[in-house]
Amino acid sequence: MNDARKYQTIKVEKRGATDWVTLDRPEQLNTLNHCMIDELLHYFGERTFDLDTRAIVLRGAGRAYCAGLDLADSDGGDRAFEPSPGSPTIMLRLQRRISEIVMRMRRVPQPIVSLVHGPACGGGFALALASDVRIAGQSAKMNAAFIRIGLSACDIGVSYFLPRLVGVSVASELMLTGRFIRAERAERVGLVSEVCPDAELEQAGMRLVEEMLDTAPLGLRLTKDCLNHSVNAASLDAAIAMEDRNQVLCAQTEDFREGVQAFMKKRAPSYSGR
Repeated sequence: MNDARKYQTIKVEKRGATDWVTLDRPEQLNTLNHCMIDELLHYFGERTFDLDTRAIVLRGAGRAYCAGLDLADSDGGDRAFEPSPGSPTIMLRLQRRISEIVMRMRRVPQPIVSLVHGPACGGGFALALASDVRIAGQSAKMNAAFIRIGLSACDIGVSYFLPRLVGVSVASELMLTGRFIRAERAERVGLVSEVCPDAELEQAGMRLVEEMLDTAPLGLRLTKDCLNHSVNAASLDAAIAMEDRNQVLCAQTEDFREGVQAFMKKRAPSYSGR
């Protein structure tokens, strides 16, 4: 599936089976304005049934990953970002459009790798948390900035993702204060998988994605799906039921037979996606 839409605030570069998505408002530190919100919603919405794209890398242009919501942006009408009370219906509609981005990120079958450098604040922090894997450049600094402007830090999925990644104590510290967490500590507490110099982020992302693409397409998609469910599973029984379903499905594919034959013959598998 090829997305023919021309985007203004994000760049999508297709490298084989991987989409490299760049938030592209570098002069504004890639803050989320109305246009970028719409374009991210469209992009991730289109990926749901896209079997050709197997992985997604998300990153920011310039000096930042994403510094959050662009509070200076306003296209007028009921969609303006206003620091004053408005109609609850209008405000909920705007809020839900932003939150829907991270929900779509979790729904898409492709694993998402975020390459985080510079500020990842507020909504940018939420995008990083909603990714499957985070690799940080040494300049990365992340925070739940919402609480610093008079809002709750529980926004755009942060209260869901963060404690699952780092535990309740560290999540509470970061969310109740709006403190920044920098790359070294982020790796230590499990918020990111790797830290490297900013200049090496792309190479680190490529290495990780290449390993993902060495797996069978269905197995990769179902692994993300099962991880999503298992994080919230009510019991071990529920998690194992999902795992059993996935293995039965994968075992019916030609790729499973190819994987076994390649293993027995000590060669690299050649998966077809069937």
